[in-house]
This record gives sequence, C-alpha cells and structure tokens, in this order.
Amino acid sequence: MITVLIVEDSPVVQDFLRHILSADADIQVIGTASDGEAALDAVRRWRPDVITMDIYMPRMNGLEATRRIMETQPTPIVIVSSSVVSDEVATTFNAIEAGALAAVPRPHGLGHPEHETTAQALIQAVKLMSEVKVVRRWPHSRSVWPAPAIRKTGRSRASAAVQVVAIGASTGGPLVLQTILSGLPRDFSVPVLIVQHMAAGFAQGFTEWLSQSTGFPIHVAAADDYPLPGHAYVAPDGAHMQVGAGRRIVLSQDAPRNGLRPSVSPLFQSVAQVFGGGAVGVLLTGMGKDGAEELKTLRNTGAITIVQDRDSAVVYGMPGEAIKLDAAVYVLPPERMAATLVKLTGKGGAER
Repeated sequence: MITVLIVEDSPVVQDFLRHILSADADIQVIGTASDGEAALDAVRRWRPDVITMDIYMPRMNGLEATRRIMETQPTPIVIVSSSVVSDEVATTFNAIEAGALAAVPRPHGLGHPEHETTAQALIQAVKLMSEVKVVRRWPHSRSVWPAPAIRKTGRSRASAAVQVVAIGASTGGPLVLQTILSGLPRDFSVPVLIVQHMAAGFAQGFTEWLSQSTGFPIHVAAADDYPLPGHAYVAPDGAHMQVGAGRRIVLSQDAPRNGLRPSVSPLFQSVAQVFGGGAVGVLLTGMGKDGAEELKTLRNTGAITIVQDRDSAVVYGMPGEAIKLDAAVYVLPPERMAATLVKLTGKGGAER
C-alpha cells in the first residue's frame, strides 16, 4: 500500500481528494493536514510515502511547507494546483524548486466530463512519485558540494558546426533545466528546443517561471516558429514538437510516443533528420525510456550527445536507458552542462 498525506486547507477538497485516492486499491490515505505547520507534524507522526500539497494555506503555505519537509523529513511531494493560470503556476514551480517532484491540476468535480481523466492523472502521479527516492534538501546557507568530474564515454564521429541544442526531460527536469539555462550566455549562438514532461495546463506557467528564474528568453513553441539563436522553445501542452522544412517548428497531434505527448522521441528524431551532425542532444532525469533510442540515432548521425549522470538525477530511467544503448558521448552533472554547451557551440568546438 502507498500511504498518502493530504495537505489542503479546504475540508471539502480534502474529502474530495480522499475519495479519489482511496478508490484505488493500492493507495491508503493515512491523514490530512489543513496548513503547513500541521503538515510538518503529520509527516513526523505518520511518515507517509507521498504527500499531496496545496499551495495557498493559512499559517504556513505549501511552498514553505515543502521547503521545510525536504530539509527535515524528505518525502515525495505532489503539488495539487487549484489553478493553471500562469502566474499561479509559477508559484507551483517555486515549490518544485524547493523539492516537490511533480505538479498536477486539481481533478474536476464529479459529473464533469473530464473528472475521470483528471482523477486518474492524480492517482498516477502519486503512484509514480512513490517510487522516487528523495534526498534531504539542505538550507540555502549550507555550502555547495563540488560537482563530480565530467565523464566521457567515447568518441563520436566528427560533427558539423553545432546549429541547435535539443533537450528532453521528465521527473526532476525543471531544476536541471533551470541550472543549464541559467549558465548560458545571453548571446548563446544557437536555439534550444525543450520537451519537458508535465501535466496538461502547466506549459505556459512553467515557461514563464523558467524564463524569469534564469533570465534566458524562453517561449512556448508555436507552429511555424523559426527558432532564434539565444532563445529556448518549450513544447506546448498536448502536442509533439518537431523540426520540419525550412528548420521551422512543427506541432502535431500524432499518437503519443512512449505513452506521452509531447514526447522527446519525435523531437530527437526530427533533429537528427534535419540537422544531423550539426546538433547537440541532451537527455535528462526522468522515468521510462522516452528519447533514449532517438538519442542513439542522433549520435549515429555524428551529433554530440549528453546524458545526465546518475548521482544528480532524481530518476535515472531515461538517461540510464540511453547509457545502455551507448547513446551518450558525455555523461555530465547539471552544473557542467552549460559550460560544455558553450564550448561545443563555440568557434573551435570541442574534442569529438
């Protein structure tokens, strides 16, 4: 059984979430808390496997509660957002910055045509996050430990001048993307294309949070956009993002790949076809294997390929699968990725 603590200030919503989660035979709701301070006590008392967390609560809000829990009693936290308005979603991603693993919108009420779909999304998030082994987040005053050294797995074929960077990420990805983009110069010489797995409704707010927190120009991709150097483009809700004729962005409603839409796989596949060795492919933390085979395809075309190292990944599924396929030229921690990308896209390139 997966034990769950519901943190929510509305008794009505508490009962609603309890009803949804308890309907699944693998989940047991062991308690509720109506504010962040009560949540801290409940976590110490019950030690739940997963916490569902509201953001706006009295006494101590969900952002501070998440930060405190991750510093004292690390537990997988799923933010249940009452709104997908972009500025409120930005607060949700601040909670992810503080240590929460995922965010989902609050399920629609009984009788709503999308009730079952949104309820299942919450249940799935709880089940998936229960498998993640979280670690303690130290207060900001603590010294930062040195990053591990770069590990290169082998040589790739000689590549053309880099013209694009394509990045795929899932669970744990937002903070890694924040680290990478914060380290890129504003005159970065190529565009960056990003597929980040997340719940529907969060893409716009995620993009705004990421842009504000990094200072890098980031946009939700639109069909027929021509990606500009020094700008990043995030796949929108519910659409695959690819590169097509004229190197413009193509969005499609094609069937999900690896159970996902957007999926990393179509992006990497199209980048391999259009740019070949003139690309850098980056696969970050996440469950499953989305993008792993296509990263291998990129490497086979002569592109430079990078995966996140095991020690820094929240979930090593996607990068681990890429390693198994010998798809990676470099295995790097997030702190080293920006400098590596700058070197790869510089005039002299980097060792192949």
